[in-house]
Amino acid sequence: MTQSQSMKPETAAKKLGILLEAAPPEFREGVVTRDELNALQEDPPEWLQVLRREGPHPRSVMAAKLGISNSGLARGGVTDPLTTVEIRALLAAPPQWLVRERATQAAVRAEKRRVAERDAGRAAKGGGGV
Repeated sequence: MTQSQSMKPETAAKKLGILLEAAPPEFREGVVTRDELNALQEDPPEWLQVLRREGPHPRSVMAAKLGISNSGLARGGVTDPLTTVEIRALLAAPPQWLVRERATQAAVRAEKRRVAERDAGRAAKGGGGV
């Protein structure tokens, strides 16, 4: 008989993309086995569906929904978790910091694409060097 691997609630919340503080006490106060995590991912209970849909969301999810980096959230002064409604309001009428951070993120993505294409071109020529 094998024992299923277990993890702290913080780790499980991160893997589920939810804010631990917003999860029910029974989730926050125990340990989560790998099997339980898989079950939550495959057939999320109502509380998990609501948290994922409405928030409040963890920083990584907020940043992704806003199209910026985690650092961009900090530079914008966002310290508290946001709900989906609050994120939509920011996107509908973006403050200057959000416009700036989205432009920065777009430039970073464009540069990554340019470098990847350059490296792919070099590899195709057989150069491979930097």
